[in-house]
Amino acid sequence: MTISALIIDDEQMARDELAYLLEAARDVDVVAQGTNGIEAVELIETHRPDLVFLDVQMPGLDGFAVIQRVMERHRKQKNGSAWSLPQFVFATAYDQYAVRAFDVNAVDYLLKPFDRVRVDKALERVRGRITSGATTASAGGESPIESQLDALLNLLKGPQGSARAAQRAKLIVQAGSRLLLVDQADICFAEIEEGVIRVVTQQFEGQSKCRTIEELLDQLDPAVFWRAHRSFVVNINQIREVVPWFKSTYQLRMNDKKQTEIPVSRGQTKRLRELFNL
Repeated sequence: MTISALIIDDEQMARDELAYLLEAARDVDVVAQGTNGIEAVELIETHRPDLVFLDVQMPGLDGFAVIQRVMERHRKQKNGSAWSLPQFVFATAYDQYAVRAFDVNAVDYLLKPFDRVRVDKALERVRGRITSGATTASAGGESPIESQLDALLNLLKGPQGSARAAQRAKLIVQAGSRLLLVDQADICFAEIEEGVIRVVTQQFEGQSKCRTIEELLDQLDPAVFWRAHRSFVVNINQIREVVPWFKSTYQLRMNDKKQTEIPVSRGQTKRLRELFNL
């Protein structure tokens, strides 16, 4: 039996190293590689692999957020297709709390830099779980891997998991020749124009590598960022003033240096009133 696998890591060197170590495993076929969390979700749904080597610490959509998104999509399609969740092996330089979480929930991990013996051990665990039918759901119930991943995500929602999310709530913004890691809390708004997404903070503005607003929203905290208009995403904590406009519409005056005014589409007016009890 051949095990189809994906490698997802934002570091080229790490991807190359892992791919090299996997070449020695004759039953593993690396079908694709990805460089970020958003790409990971699409590659998993496209290839539906048996195994995913997934970096934990990626900008924007990290490894845990990838798991969450994949499980959401899997459950939506569950009744219409025989799609089994893959086995996940995390690649990490993470703290011992996370490592214990992986062990408790039978999700394997590799510490960077990778070691051939440890990679072989992880593959043995994956082979054993595939052979035992660990990815096959029982009648009317979740598969073991689905239950394990649920338990892991619930564990990470606790106090230490919340701290991890707060520490990693960053977005890459290109300002000139520099790639800056920006705290999401510092972002005032983002605007798309002619396919280019401009990200504006209180101190500066730059461009996102994302191609669409939807792709950008995948990397942002949905509790804080709101798509007020087809072309604009705003940080609700960075709204300085709600300005009544004509015909019962509104504009948002933002907290950036220019105090930019952003229109609220008619379809989002109800949401605006809910947010601020207008």
